[in-house]
Amino acid sequence: MLDILEKKLTENQTTRKGLTTAEAEKRLSTDGENRLAKKKKTSAAKIFAGQFHDVMVMILLVSVVISVALGQYADAVPIVLIVIINAALGFIQEYRCEKTLEKLENMTAPTAMVYRDGRLVKIPASEVVAGDVFTLEAGDRVPCDGYINSSRALSCDESALTGEAVPAIKKCRTSEIDFTALNKDYMVYMGTVVTKGVGEVTAVATGERSQMGRVSTMLDEIKEPETPLQKKLGELGRTLAIICLAVCVVVFIAGVLRGEPVLNMAMTGITIAIAAIPEGLPATVTIALALAVRKMLKRQALVHRLHSVETLGCATVICTDKTGTVTMNKMTVTDIFTCTEKSRAYGVTKEGASFDDKALKAWESPDLGRILLCGAACNNARLCPPEKIKKRDRGGRQSELSAEGDPTETAILIACANAGINVSSLGYRRTDEFPFESETRSMTVICADEKGGTTAFRKGAFDVIIKECSHVFSDSGELLTFGGAMRKQAFYKCDEYASKGLRVIAFSQQVDGEWAFLGLMAMKDPLRAEAAKAVAECQRAGIKTVMITGDHKLTAQAIAKEAGIMKAGSIALTGDELDRMDDKQLDEVIENCRVFARVTPEHKLRIVKAFKNRGHVCAMTGDGVNDAPAIKEADIGVSMGISGTEVTKQAADVILLDDNFATLVNSVEEGRTIYQNIRKFVRYLISCNIGEVITMLGGILMGLPMVLLPAQILLVNLVTDSLPAIALGLEPAESSVMKKPPRKEDDSFFSGGLMWHIVIRGLLIGICTLASFTVLLTNTHSLGTARTGALITLVLSQLIHVFECKSEEKTLFTVPYLSNPFLLFSVFISAAALFAGIWLPVLQKIFFTAVPSLGEFLVAASAAAIVPVGAGIMPKLFMGKKSPDVTVNIPQN
Repeated sequence: MLDILEKKLTENQTTRKGLTTAEAEKRLSTDGENRLAKKKKTSAAKIFAGQFHDVMVMILLVSVVISVALGQYADAVPIVLIVIINAALGFIQEYRCEKTLEKLENMTAPTAMVYRDGRLVKIPASEVVAGDVFTLEAGDRVPCDGYINSSRALSCDESALTGEAVPAIKKCRTSEIDFTALNKDYMVYMGTVVTKGVGEVTAVATGERSQMGRVSTMLDEIKEPETPLQKKLGELGRTLAIICLAVCVVVFIAGVLRGEPVLNMAMTGITIAIAAIPEGLPATVTIALALAVRKMLKRQALVHRLHSVETLGCATVICTDKTGTVTMNKMTVTDIFTCTEKSRAYGVTKEGASFDDKALKAWESPDLGRILLCGAACNNARLCPPEKIKKRDRGGRQSELSAEGDPTETAILIACANAGINVSSLGYRRTDEFPFESETRSMTVICADEKGGTTAFRKGAFDVIIKECSHVFSDSGELLTFGGAMRKQAFYKCDEYASKGLRVIAFSQQVDGEWAFLGLMAMKDPLRAEAAKAVAECQRAGIKTVMITGDHKLTAQAIAKEAGIMKAGSIALTGDELDRMDDKQLDEVIENCRVFARVTPEHKLRIVKAFKNRGHVCAMTGDGVNDAPAIKEADIGVSMGISGTEVTKQAADVILLDDNFATLVNSVEEGRTIYQNIRKFVRYLISCNIGEVITMLGGILMGLPMVLLPAQILLVNLVTDSLPAIALGLEPAESSVMKKPPRKEDDSFFSGGLMWHIVIRGLLIGICTLASFTVLLTNTHSLGTARTGALITLVLSQLIHVFECKSEEKTLFTVPYLSNPFLLFSVFISAAALFAGIWLPVLQKIFFTAVPSLGEFLVAASAAAIVPVGAGIMPKLFMGKKSPDVTVNIPQN
């Protein structure tokens, strides 16, 4: 007797052993990894060379050439040193980002289920070798070209190779076939997607030897697009560069016309350009996003694409699956209803089934035995052997059964075994299988019994199964017409179970060409403990949570109410109701819909489009291959990491490694936080650069000597524009981040008065630096001392400002200083670099600084301290009133 619960029966069992691990490793070393031609990785040398392609660096290098040509070596040396130090810092950060993204790419690489040493194991698809035997099911991406050993209703989407939109139906042959002339109907090809069915395949061509490998070189031409935010900031940087270069030209011409030396004015213009260009913006954004991706990974969210981090912060609707996402996906059968001329409702315990407070086994009740037999036969889960079961009672004995496989099937199988069904010897041999599909919402197996007869067993959604059933069994085992009263009772029981939030599965058996309804199993899938809290957090953040499920409408509503998704006045729609609506009617009710039940993947796609048509930014979760279109259509596609198919994971922007709705909400919080943090360091960088421009340009307009030399400006940029800006990208989430409405994708980056803050702060930094320079020059008559004082004021005011940028809502005196240790560290390093440039003799010569007296230092430091005070007064003078609080109250409906 074949054990149909330990392995899936196929026509060809002879190749099941596959390869040994040793043989597979030998072939892998000989043939190489199963990969297409990979895009060339950016080498360390290329990353370092790329640091010199920036506009600012080009300007600096031009100034070095001019200085050397004119014999001004004292000016050229510090510029070269600063360029190298800046390049080194940029290289370190970009190299780390490159390695981080490589690790993420490896984590999202496809996997394959392969027989090694006679056991079915999951391995990276890159390790598949010719001769391996692997299995396929709906949603899998085929890891390599292979010959089909056995299959059940197997179809593959081969449009990537053939351009044909209709899935190709696959077959298997038992005779020996010449692999060099193999018909494509009996082959599967690397990179194609299994749309339905199951199969077992022997690998015959991997990597570049596959059909897909022949065209893989084209993938080298694909470049990663810039994120929307990078584009905005890149455009901003280029605009500011053009403006500052225009200012440089004007200043140069005005100075020359006034009689100033040409060389001095050329160096002055270059110095202003150095001060004005926020050269670090695009790189800092990339670094911040990469760091955010790493942080999200620690919270069980794997981000495929960097731009997803930005878009998550804009989400206004989250369409989530129920099973495993809002619930725990730990099914347990609680009730069994058998439909006969004397229908019965059984409770289910670890001891079996109970009726009228009496424990029953399968053989003690024919109707119970029939439905349990169907549940065990129409099932691909398998019981765990005793050595795999860790949970034991105090006496060391096995305390409960455990099974591996689909959660619904494992629950059914355990219930059958607890009721006495011997799952290792059912008396049936499976000869064919029609796997569960989203279109049919059912699974059917054809089995041969010991007497040579054939029986079909089927399980699936209640409304699907009952439509096809015309008979039921009598207590004596004869077929009876499935009359109206019994049908009504079955519908009533289904609704009763569903209204309690139980998942309902129906069962039937085919006898003499007629389908006989056997009854129902109701199972409980507990709500995740954190789900209700996450839903409430979404509500406070102005995000709608919508549940989309294939379950019964009443079941979905019960779970949605328990989770807080469905409130008074909300409505639930089924797939049938959606079919009866046109797009205009759906548009009128979509805003109030919180539950969609009994839906197909086509419905999911329509729902996403409906929300997007209403102006929503939509996040969509899914796990099956047919969910991929909706996931791609959504603004943020989200795949399940545990239950998700390979093709769904590849189509998604974000993968939830724990299949948890709360993880998705955490990801939205991270998306909002990173956008806030990018605003923070943009505010910091641009306001500081404006301050530097005001300092240099103001000094010229006032007829003062050059306030800062090029080397000193470079020192300012080195100590203030690198580590502190990156540190702001690591700021933790503010308490109000999930209490605000989602930002709109087309909102200006400087919305909410950010530009006012930047301009005012830049003006104050420049004015206070000029004041420090003027006072010290007047009192000491030493240009070196005055420049050193201005340098101290400019750097300290920027390092003070970095703490103001920690929040757009709090002041310098109310921000949490200790919440970001890296920021404290970066400010300490920057201050140390400033003081080293002033007090170390070797650096004094490079940066042309003079050691100030205590009084002179206090003048410079006091000027820097005045800046935050003025920053609190000037907005009131310019804007007439305090900026409104950005936290708003969101209607709780």
